[in-house]
Amino acid sequence: MNIVIVGLGIIGGSMAMAIKKYTDHYVIGINRTRATLEKAYKCGAIDEMGSEQSLRNADLVILGLYPELAVEYIEKHGDKIKKGAIVTDTSGIKSAICPKMDALAELHGFTFIGSHPMAGKETNGFQSADPDLFKGASFIVIPGNVQYSRVEVLCKLANDIGFSSYRFTTPEEHDRMIAYTSQLPHVLACAYVLSPQCSNHHGFSAGSYRDVSRVAKINAELWSELFMENREPLTKEIDTLIENLRLIRDQINASDRDELIKTLQKSREIKESLD
Repeated sequence: MNIVIVGLGIIGGSMAMAIKKYTDHYVIGINRTRATLEKAYKCGAIDEMGSEQSLRNADLVILGLYPELAVEYIEKHGDKIKKGAIVTDTSGIKSAICPKMDALAELHGFTFIGSHPMAGKETNGFQSADPDLFKGASFIVIPGNVQYSRVEVLCKLANDIGFSSYRFTTPEEHDRMIAYTSQLPHVLACAYVLSPQCSNHHGFSAGSYRDVSRVAKINAELWSELFMENREPLTKEIDTLIENLRLIRDQINASDRDELIKTLQKSREIKESLD
């Protein structure tokens, strides 16, 4: 296939590298910053430095853009995408963009399939891209009403570049689950390092500190958009977390060790049952 990747950040750049490393597809890169595009070409991550005109010959378009920018890009350039081509996004929210993308697909005659690669790092940009970023990762697919033969094309590519499994879902379920599995941990990490004790952690911290604080190295611009676009599911998860924190705090405050043991044991049993 001719594959156009729009946006060569960590996800788009890693996909370009992985496709070049593990498949024979032809990769064309489009990026706002020319220097990044040139770097991707020189290191072999892409076969060609493209422009919006490259969309006319693309069999697959991968949008490595923030959610709102992905929609805006297709609103502006969707008329250039050839009929029957597949377009997929890589964003961490779906309810806010899938209906808009579906409408644009119907208008312009391409096929839209939402997707979300469950992989990443604390660092961002093309300099953090890695052809093996997706090894063993899960690939979430939002197929909508698209024919399965078209969805298979995207799933095969995901398998070829290292994803070990894929999960079909709806935009609504995706956003509910991602609020819990991805967004809430980022909220927790950011809230955790806001403690005035954080600056004095050296010499007192080990694995527990690293595990909880790791994702506080956050891309504030991206994650604020993800949080805001997914506000209802995310705030429900935050409320649940606050309730559970309050429960443990109150048990400690009341010196109610018996109830505290029950709460901690219940947490351990839940975790062990899911490992």
